[in-house]
Amino acid sequence: MELSHANGEFALDVFRALCKESEGPRPSSLIISPLSISTALAMVYLGARNKTQEEMGKVLKFGQVSDVHSHFNSLMEKITAPSSYTLNLANRLFGQQSFNFSQEFLGEVQKKYLADLQAMDFVSATEAARGTINTWVEDKTENKIKELLKAGVLTPMTRLVLVNAVYFKGNWMHRFKPENTKEKPFKITKTETRPVQMMHQKQKLPHNWVREPNLQVVELPYTDPQLSMAILLPPEDTLDTITSLAEELNIFFARFEVQPPDTAIHNTPGYSSHSLVLEEQQVMSKLTISKLLEWTDPSNLRRQNVHLHLPRFKLESSASLAGTLTVLGMGSLFDCSSADLTGISVDRGLSLSALAHGVVCEVNEVGTEAAAATVDICMTVSIDRTLIFMADHPFLFLIMHKPTRSILFLGSYCGPE
Repeated sequence: MELSHANGEFALDVFRALCKESEGPRPSSLIISPLSISTALAMVYLGARNKTQEEMGKVLKFGQVSDVHSHFNSLMEKITAPSSYTLNLANRLFGQQSFNFSQEFLGEVQKKYLADLQAMDFVSATEAARGTINTWVEDKTENKIKELLKAGVLTPMTRLVLVNAVYFKGNWMHRFKPENTKEKPFKITKTETRPVQMMHQKQKLPHNWVREPNLQVVELPYTDPQLSMAILLPPEDTLDTITSLAEELNIFFARFEVQPPDTAIHNTPGYSSHSLVLEEQQVMSKLTISKLLEWTDPSNLRRQNVHLHLPRFKLESSASLAGTLTVLGMGSLFDCSSADLTGISVDRGLSLSALAHGVVCEVNEVGTEAAAATVDICMTVSIDRTLIFMADHPFLFLIMHKPTRSILFLGSYCGPE
């Protein structure tokens, strides 16, 4: 639990940072795999020393975890245990042939992360090495992620590539009937809509109404109750104030204040007449992993009859996280003059030159299929009635492994591009 909490805190930091980076004239959808990013970086952390180790531990929130690597090993075992869903988690090291890697590091990363070392020739066959790594990622993600490493990412100076791949496929416990899927407008902003294929079902589902910061939460269980998707939906009237994805996310945790009497009141039962206070210094500062876990905790979810309207969508995201992690405080890891990865190799000068992360997630009537890969390169409603959950405007969603409270995928859907 302590590792899942640490990984969750780190995930929100990365998600917020990426949202900030992608600010534009309209909200942009985004998805990451916190499990994939944290696992890949944890393998690097195993070989980090001194300042680099301290920086990574602080950013990754590992200070609150007693034995990081043993906990990761246990977490991976629990998440990938045989079940009715498919969840593959694979790690691999690709290292320059004849490079002086620490045998202790290789032994520990194999023991804790089940990651073997594959010898590569980055010096004279850089592109061939890139092809080999991309093929491995494609295979481990059931052909969902292709060409994770773009041309030019690897160079003859590359010495080590650490890869984590995650593939998930799960069917809904309550499938949507395809004949109920209709084209509907999705409100991207107050003045802009785009058509989506809107799925619909009436079902008794776990539901929570969080009075502050005023949002609905609904849980969609998969056939295996260990996994579920939670959708966090703000009230539609917040579109009046949405100008960027960062502000869209801020609706989940910004403070509210009562509007003057002449202000239009949202007419959905359970909502109060509040308006968003979007202070620049508070943007995305209130959402914490503790709050997120509280809102989605089974004890706070009550089974309700719900008219659920959810878009059928497919998201693809790719990001180079080196700049993001540097801003978060992991700068020395990417600086060849200050990185200390002597736990990986006694040879000085080894640093991380890139960190690539790619995710594909598809949600349809049957269920969810999602894949991710990360590469390191050296209130409850008290009345029983049918509720309307209309996800026709931007929302946040996450796929969680419930026994460990681990977030496998975290995303925001802001409409079709």
